[in-house]
Amino acid sequence: MRVFVPCDSAALSIGADEVAAAIARIDSTIEIVRNGSRGALWLETLVEVETPTGRIAYGPVTPDDVQSLFDADFLHGGTHPLSLGKTDEIEWLANQDRVTFARVGIIDPLSLSDYRAHGGLLGLIKALELSGDEIISEVTESGLRGRGGAAFPAGIKWRTAAQATSDQKYICCNADEGDSGTFADRMLIEGDPFTLIEGMTIAGIAVGATQGIVYLRSEYPYAITTLQKAIDIARADSWLGKSVLGSTYSFDIQIRIGAGSYVCGEETAMLESIEGKRGVVRAKPPLPAIEGLFGKPTIINNVLTLATVPMILAEGASAYKARGVGRSLGTQVFQLAGNIAFGGIVETAFGITLNELINTYGGGTLTKRPLRAVQIGGPLGAYFSTDQFETSMDYESLIAAGGMLGHGGIVVFDDTVDLAVQAKFAMEFCAIESCGKCTPCRIGSTRGAETIDLIIQGVRVDENKKLLLDLCEVMTDGSLCAMGGLTPMPVKSAMINFPSDFTGAAR
Repeated sequence: MRVFVPCDSAALSIGADEVAAAIARIDSTIEIVRNGSRGALWLETLVEVETPTGRIAYGPVTPDDVQSLFDADFLHGGTHPLSLGKTDEIEWLANQDRVTFARVGIIDPLSLSDYRAHGGLLGLIKALELSGDEIISEVTESGLRGRGGAAFPAGIKWRTAAQATSDQKYICCNADEGDSGTFADRMLIEGDPFTLIEGMTIAGIAVGATQGIVYLRSEYPYAITTLQKAIDIARADSWLGKSVLGSTYSFDIQIRIGAGSYVCGEETAMLESIEGKRGVVRAKPPLPAIEGLFGKPTIINNVLTLATVPMILAEGASAYKARGVGRSLGTQVFQLAGNIAFGGIVETAFGITLNELINTYGGGTLTKRPLRAVQIGGPLGAYFSTDQFETSMDYESLIAAGGMLGHGGIVVFDDTVDLAVQAKFAMEFCAIESCGKCTPCRIGSTRGAETIDLIIQGVRVDENKKLLLDLCEVMTDGSLCAMGGLTPMPVKSAMINFPSDFTGAAR
């Protein structure tokens, strides 16, 4: 008898450990599998029972509910007020198209046998049969683009590093997930760490790198522990090390812990941090793929980018590129957060509308008040009004609408939000998190917050709005990296889409 209780940080924060302990106290013969979260965060703690007809879900379960579950014979799928039926038939999950997250919430994150039983390592085994150029061609053909925010074609980046000549090359995974409303990297690492390890290993084989580094934020202690255990297991299984699965390829991975700097999510600042220096943005060129970590050719990809590679190799580029629209191919892992009824992970093909994400999957606001604004793409992303809710959620459509997809974070606000205050927050955030290297970002953000504050107070509103737009132009054109260059996006979108909040009059 197997019962699944998530070990994901979100579930742990509301008592998943206590639920698992309560089940074990009542019946110690039960095998309790600590899986990742299915991503339906409003149902946590989600308890699943393995039955001959499939897994039956119950949630949200608290420790106080456990005895009543036993009384209802939940071990055999008994009826209970918290019963959700078969997990795979829960509409919210059944309507998704999970590729990157295909195993998350289903397998034991640290069981290699479970991983293999659900398609794990098929991509790596296929990669070992191909040349590096053939692997890169497959990734290029799939249309996979960076999921960290820049959306640069992964195959082009890989080919650049592969063509560079060096005695050492690196694969760096950027797991410094700092955007507001984003948690997919953490959930994948805690729920299916082997798929990240597999993707990094394939990348190493493709470009000739022998060392991988995961830059993981210190705020994710459970992810750090889970990933390190997974690396140790893979190394003991001869997957990582001097002979990858008995081949002539060598590849190993280590974790480096970030100290909490948002700007270290920028690829060159991350490299500085890994090298033991202050996290300051580097000028480009040279590109990291040519001269990156310790001056060596370095591939830098986000967690979700690398974790998608195994499926592409296993099933072929055509299966992946069949999803999506235009140049936005494959699936995107959207993260619904903020004032939303059904927050969590929604993975689906590019092209779904913002309205469908927010109202169909998200269920509207948690407060039941009218929707007013949605921020897409983290703290530097644009604010969208309800008039823009039919926008297609793909890279090109969002850019055309004045926004960006970023890492796929979506934060929802009801009609009580003041967008002038949110715009000020963007400038304040930039001032705090700036590395300080360039003047437009370091000084511009401080002046920007002061100017918005004057607008809010009703001081020379028209004059200060013009000044603010001029300042935004300077920051966009003159900043060294996206930290200062994108901070004007939430400010300008708030001013354009919510002009009534910038009149200096109290709402």
